Amino acid sequence: MTGENQSRSYLEKQPFGGVPALDDADGFTIYESRAICRYLEKKYKGKGTELIPKSNAQVEGLFEQAASIELSYFDPYASTIVGERVYKKMRGGEPDMNKVAGQRQDLAENLDVYEQILSTQSYLGGNTFTLADLFHLPLGSMLAKCGEGELFESRPHVKQWWNKISSRQAWKTIQAMHEIQ
Repeated sequence: MTGENQSRSYLEKQPFGGVPALDDADGFTIYESRAICRYLEKKYKGKGTELIPKSNAQVEGLFEQAASIELSYFDPYASTIVGERVYKKMRGGEPDMNKVAGQRQDLAENLDVYEQILSTQSYLGGNTFTLADLFHLPLGSMLAKCGEGELFESRPHVKQWWNKISSRQAWKTIQAMHEIQ
């Protein structure tokens, strides 16, 4: 939150000034978190967990459905709550708790649907961990950190799913590196 993302050199990489942007070792630059994740998954295919399943059209379709669910029914609400409760405070402002309450209610209703989905499968896109699950980790962790963990904890299948994805060693390593614990 130092404003580096508005510098001329950063805007050459990410013209909207958003975070993140990736300068890959080969000189390739890409921005937007989901695009970066998909790029890295394809670049390092076969060197770890397959995060974008391609075994058949149905499996791939379920992955794309799950990725759309995260983008449409989790991210907008979670990012508003985190923006109000965490980032606004970091900038010296006071959170709009009415806005938080409304977004929290909408997110809770969406997580009720997650509960239904996760009652029949282990992960959002089926029975294997994918990028669709991974996409939830940054904002989900921030929700838990800012006192909104009950959103996950109050739904048994969501809680089980959240505990599985948030306890992965790779995520723990990222948290330790960036102190988002």
